[in-house]
Amino acid sequence: MNLLHGTRFLNIPCIFSSPDNHPLLVQFNSNPYYCNYSGFQKHQGSWAEVKYYKKCTSHYKAKICNGREVDAFPDVQTLRKFPYDEIFGKVVMVRFDSNILLKKELDMKTQSVINSVSTIKYLYEAGAKVILVSSWSVKSNAEKLEVESVADFLSSALQVKVGPRKCHFESTKLKVEKEIENSEIVLLENLSEFKEELSNCSKFAKQLAKGVDIFVNDAFSQSHRILASTVGVSRFCSTCLAGFHFEEGISQLKKAIDIDRKPYIGIIGGGNFRDKTAALEVLACKCDGLIFIGNMAFQIMNALGLPARSEFVEHGAFEGALNIVEFARVNKVGIMFPKDFWCMNDYSPKQLELFPYSDIPDGWVPVDIGPNSLKEINTLLSKCRKLLWIGPPNFKLTNQHTYGESNLVLMLHKLSQQNCDITVIGKRACREIANKSNFVSGFNMIESGSVVWEFLKGRKLPGLLALDRAYPFEIDWNVAYRDPTQPLVVDIGRNGLFLLAMAQRRKELNFLGLEINEKLVKRCLNYAHQSDINNSHFISTNATSTFRPIVSSYPGQLICVSIQCPNPDFTKPDHRWRMLQRSLVEAIADLLACSGKVFLQSDIEAVAVRMKEEFVRYSKGMLAVEHGEWLEENPFVVRSDWERHVLDRGGQMYRLMLCKSNCCHTN
Repeated sequence: MNLLHGTRFLNIPCIFSSPDNHPLLVQFNSNPYYCNYSGFQKHQGSWAEVKYYKKCTSHYKAKICNGREVDAFPDVQTLRKFPYDEIFGKVVMVRFDSNILLKKELDMKTQSVINSVSTIKYLYEAGAKVILVSSWSVKSNAEKLEVESVADFLSSALQVKVGPRKCHFESTKLKVEKEIENSEIVLLENLSEFKEELSNCSKFAKQLAKGVDIFVNDAFSQSHRILASTVGVSRFCSTCLAGFHFEEGISQLKKAIDIDRKPYIGIIGGGNFRDKTAALEVLACKCDGLIFIGNMAFQIMNALGLPARSEFVEHGAFEGALNIVEFARVNKVGIMFPKDFWCMNDYSPKQLELFPYSDIPDGWVPVDIGPNSLKEINTLLSKCRKLLWIGPPNFKLTNQHTYGESNLVLMLHKLSQQNCDITVIGKRACREIANKSNFVSGFNMIESGSVVWEFLKGRKLPGLLALDRAYPFEIDWNVAYRDPTQPLVVDIGRNGLFLLAMAQRRKELNFLGLEINEKLVKRCLNYAHQSDINNSHFISTNATSTFRPIVSSYPGQLICVSIQCPNPDFTKPDHRWRMLQRSLVEAIADLLACSGKVFLQSDIEAVAVRMKEEFVRYSKGMLAVEHGEWLEENPFVVRSDWERHVLDRGGQMYRLMLCKSNCCHTN
């Protein structure tokens, strides 16, 4: 096993042995921007010296270690935190993970199955009409392709009757054979049968979501893909939540990237190095050492100038591997790779022989890690306190059993008993651990390697971004206001100056501004602090999905909410992130004190009319329009910036006030 610490690369020659016992030099120049590499590659039976000259950069740390992956984790609304009594009577669509619930041998004791089943049963027991949707293929279970068979299988797993529903998508309409009855769980047709699912067809997604009140995504393994059933439907549902399994997937992924314990070692297997370079840079930033196994190991050997047969080297992987080596040198991250392999002869597939990494004969291909390498991995891991394993140690599947994975599982099990935090990623590794059922509790397991690789590359996860946002922090109202028991007035939108002027006029009230523009919020907070206005506060957030968790924690009464001059685009029915949605209206109606007011105004009549209709439709009969139609004057006296601009140019404002008179539904 070769352990290469970054300090040994800087201006110090590293000597290895070539197949002919000639010294092999890997020399890093003293110039930080240029590196010379010389090494050997075996091609057609003979070793040839290969020289590389590449411009290098020492700016990796600033580029990669800047917390970019944190931005890929928006705080989302979860089923666990959604009000239980709001589920009753609602039509809830659940996008479940067929890779979890349709396994041939469904283990009801594994956490992924428990969470997936719990999502569905929780909704059913809360009184929702549950619609199950997913896609499944022969790989999931060849015997369960028809929707009727899958429904029977799910009925057995859930211990609740699941009714199958065949459906057809014709002329932009999705036709379901039978209507959904109250308190029933139904399963729609296999979505893989529809090309519109893979293309995220907007018309198909709209039909799929027709009549749905709440969308629950519980297919974490599909969160890196853009599908109609995970992303498209979210545009047409008023509430979009993460199910229990999806929530657990997010939690496990956060644990994997959190640098909370040291030393942190990453074991990297599999192949396709070129496509994973960006992800490996992130791991190199977070880990104290990287152990490359599988085909990945030969790409690192090649980058270091060590002997590597050309057929083991991936086309186009050299530059990425070289970047990782240089990155490790700059950041003093140790790199390790195997020095012996079990190999298979193409002509005798049942015969395995052990060879050193530098002397694998022609006609033999590596299939697994050798015993000496495993011993040295075990020695290195004995002192680590956090470990991530992603990608198999094998090079190719063989009919003959190899022991790399089994030995790694045994090593990791011992580490878990020594209080080491271990995350295992990928179906094969998770399956190997599941086969040793008494080991499962000691690991954090994520079966979908594709999701993790995409996330580590710095890419957003579309399935995650499609869910409603949640406000992630608890607010200390005693810090926000001098007296947090005073009645509260909330303004939604870009009306900072209006709110500050109101706070100066009405000292007996507290004012809260919810605005998505963070820069504007900071300016308002600074102005309030400089002007000693201690009855106003501003929060940067998307009020559409965070109004309820924020305002429900306020110790005083909510007496008024104002929404002034929203973006006219919100009137478009397909605008997923429009400000005024059913979930916001319901939250305002629920939290508003009895006789509380809602003030709406816009300079566009169609927008004002649409706002009024939304509040009347979704306030559950609690809000009614006061004083007939439009108000001639602004009841607050203080005008917003846009209102003054419109009136100064001779325009008209359309205003109305709603009052909460029916308080029987108040939470």
